[in-house]
Amino acid sequence: MGRTATIERRTKETDIRVVLDLDGSGQYQVETPIGFLTHMVEQLAKHGLFDLEVRALGDTHIDGHHTTEDLAIALGQAFGIALGEKSGIRRFGSATLPMDEACVTCALDLSGRPYFVWAVTLPKAKIGDFDAELAEVFFEGFARGSQCNLHMRQHAGENLHHVIEISFKAFARALRKATEIDPRVVGVPSTKGTLTE
Repeated sequence: MGRTATIERRTKETDIRVVLDLDGSGQYQVETPIGFLTHMVEQLAKHGLFDLEVRALGDTHIDGHHTTEDLAIALGQAFGIALGEKSGIRRFGSATLPMDEACVTCALDLSGRPYFVWAVTLPKAKIGDFDAELAEVFFEGFARGSQCNLHMRQHAGENLHHVIEISFKAFARALRKATEIDPRVVGVPSTKGTLTE
């Protein structure tokens, strides 16, 4: 059985479906009502080499917050389910990536304990119909949904599109590394014997 998951999350604010295969090739089909969010979730699949199907509807007539947060939570839950007991995984992953003048590091631990640090400076502004502050909302929601420890740190960057996009690409690469099976790891990579609490 593959490392896959399907999540459906329906509230009065959103209707979201996520289908994930951790051991894919970066194939994706992403539909959200927020163009820039769609573009960022595509980065996650492409650079993480995850196969991903996403359909997200939400109350974007209010703003993009609910849709962004609920999609991130659902994605995090999908990763948690697909990882199962986390036997044999690398567990930790990090990536520092540049995009023109921007440079961001993502470091994460699939520890089973949610914690989020955001050291990225973004002014209150829009990229298309996406509020820049929703990038932080997305990553915090993923950390909560997946129960992971996630740190995002900006080293340089002025262009909002560049800073947020390279944040997603660094996140994808770090997550790819952390979810990979390490042939040297026997069982769960923790002296506790579990990464689910």
